[in-house]
Amino acid sequence: MAGVIGTGSMGRGIAQVLAEAGVVVRLADADPGAAEAARGFIADMLARKIAKGQCDEAHRVATLDRLVIVPAEPEAFAGVDLVVEAIVEALDVKRRLFSGLEPAVGPDCILASNTSSLSVTAIAAGCAVPERVAGFHFFNPVPVMKIVEVVAGARTAPWVTAALTALAGRTGHRAANVADSPGFLVNHAGRGFGVEALRILQDGVARPVDIDRIMRDAAGFRMGPFELFDLVGLDVSQPVMESIYNQFFQEPRFRPSPIGRNRMESGLLGRKTGAGFYVYENGRARIEPDPEPDPRAGAAVDAPIWVGPAADPRWRGEVQTLVAQTGLEVDAGARPQPSSIVLLLPLGQDCTGAALAQDVDPRRAIAIDPMFGVGRRLTLMTSPATDPALAEGMAVRLGAGDVAVTRIRDSVGFVAQRITAQIINVGCEIAQMRIAAPGDIDPAVEMGLGYPTGPLALGDRLGPLHVLAVLEGLFGATGDPRYRPSPWLSRRARLGLSLTHDEA
Repeated sequence: MAGVIGTGSMGRGIAQVLAEAGVVVRLADADPGAAEAARGFIADMLARKIAKGQCDEAHRVATLDRLVIVPAEPEAFAGVDLVVEAIVEALDVKRRLFSGLEPAVGPDCILASNTSSLSVTAIAAGCAVPERVAGFHFFNPVPVMKIVEVVAGARTAPWVTAALTALAGRTGHRAANVADSPGFLVNHAGRGFGVEALRILQDGVARPVDIDRIMRDAAGFRMGPFELFDLVGLDVSQPVMESIYNQFFQEPRFRPSPIGRNRMESGLLGRKTGAGFYVYENGRARIEPDPEPDPRAGAAVDAPIWVGPAADPRWRGEVQTLVAQTGLEVDAGARPQPSSIVLLLPLGQDCTGAALAQDVDPRRAIAIDPMFGVGRRLTLMTSPATDPALAEGMAVRLGAGDVAVTRIRDSVGFVAQRITAQIINVGCEIAQMRIAAPGDIDPAVEMGLGYPTGPLALGDRLGPLHVLAVLEGLFGATGDPRYRPSPWLSRRARLGLSLTHDEA
């Protein structure tokens, strides 16, 4: 038997999945009528499941019979095995709730918090028996998001996390066992995506729409970072970025951009205000299409194309094939002819650095991000010295087929290299700090954030040595410690091991 206190969207979702799993749930809320309304909401959700063929009437009736409305008083939870609170995110309020419950419930009753941002250790510090307190952090909507973080505070007893892990399994959720730390696992892991995108915008490398297109079409994410900011709302995202940065005592990897706070204070919050990084009409973003290519610009490309060496020889072959498919002549020499246009394939370099390293004419040099293939979208990067007519001509010629082209300004690591490297680096540091085991990190992030894959698996797919090269290039070029590689990544990359490899 369990109790759920707080019947907002999270509390009623937790109550539903517990009741559907066969657990009798005592449901309470300090707001009169809220618990009854939550039970009615759950009844409607179950009716929808019946309509979709996901359950039958008997299941609906049995589930509702297990939801028992009780007063929001400690004595109403006597005899339960577990109480989950899903009340306001305020440390003092949660502490008062648990300290008031302790005398009313049995000595083996688990007190679990669905907090997403507060320290479980700090919540438990207000209890006489902190060993029985743990985090049980579900994601919204609870019945759909099949991941839950089981968070052990500094004094949480192992039997408590074991019991919550088993209960999560009964509800059909995957439990990720997590040590108490700012952002736990999923919100911590999410710091690499939006924070680095804002830094790229701050650096003047590309527009939000271009960054989003690159991350969707080239890197394979369902949504770009600025689309996500607008969906969630900067009034939610910016405080989280600042909170986690400060809770980690200004860890440079999580340093927010002033752009976010500036836009939040100006009221450009996203969809909810009709304008954010995009403008919204009838709830839909007004997104300008990719620029229409000017066929006349392609006439500037009237010379052979020399493709430079790459960290992975396959990348060079892919780009040479693409060039040939556009009808352009490939300069296959070991060095470019003086008249050739140079396509560089740098990893962790900008176009300027790559042109100087290859000792080619920077006026005729253009860089292509080779890390994500030449499928749906290419990223072309130019140096301040690149001939603008050549750059525009190459964009037109390479984008003449099924491949879209996005042009950006000079940037060590392009766009997708930078963002994915930071996602992977943060995931590796979570493993390094033992916040969660490698086997929990990837599924939790994939399910909780909707990424195409978890950070460690993404690093393995892109190549740990390649990711390390991007970070080292960024760190060397900027001197910014936000780009310092995690030891977890550095060691496994140099040893040729998977990023999921843990010591025995």
